[in-house]
Amino acid sequence: MEQIYTIPVNEAFEASAADPSLGCPFCRLYNKLERDELDLILGASMMEPDVRLKTNEQGFCRDHFSMMLRRGKRLPLALILESHLADQKKNLGAGAAFIGKAGEGAIKKFTTLKDSCYVCGRIAHNFTLMQETAALLWEQDPEFRTKCAAQPFFCLNHFGTFAAAAKARMSRRDFADFYKAVSVQMDTFMDTLNADVSWFVKKFDYRYEDEPWGNAKDAPERAIAFLNGVIHVDEEE
Repeated sequence: MEQIYTIPVNEAFEASAADPSLGCPFCRLYNKLERDELDLILGASMMEPDVRLKTNEQGFCRDHFSMMLRRGKRLPLALILESHLADQKKNLGAGAAFIGKAGEGAIKKFTTLKDSCYVCGRIAHNFTLMQETAALLWEQDPEFRTKCAAQPFFCLNHFGTFAAAAKARMSRRDFADFYKAVSVQMDTFMDTLNADVSWFVKKFDYRYEDEPWGNAKDAPERAIAFLNGVIHVDEEE
């Protein structure tokens, strides 16, 4: 088990169990990882030569460039952009002498760069380890099973990767127990959510306009949060 991740995983699960409005614990873990990585890249890591080589090569996605801009640390960001642009200018290979090879290197580099992001890669690595840790905690720690059962929900994206991590690491019997417990929990939540969305739709029928909204007013927002997760949230906890 990745011991370094047991504390943040437990904390996220405890927080969401105590306050259901916080939603999926894995979304909270993702957002915390993201904030930490952005703080590092605009801070201490910015001047590390090995990090700069990677950011020059990998670049950043639109989401993470936008989040860096919103942080207001424009000088560190400009320094990163300066060296990244210079590196990509080399890749362009303008005025290539060999007609048969013209543009081949640039096409390969920029096609790869389109789907590349230094921060996304860092998050993906650590987030995978966090989900593996959660799966192993479920297998080994009865108290964690109780915390897991107390979650308001797991967003659909993170439920899928959580279940995949569990299947890869648990015995067949333990995974069967895990999937039964968590899928029943998800099924109950989805029944409630779908009922709220359906009631939201009915409220636009004149026959139901005088009926109370119940929990349906924000049903579309909650459904989207469940289906896609709530990530790239930049506020501090």
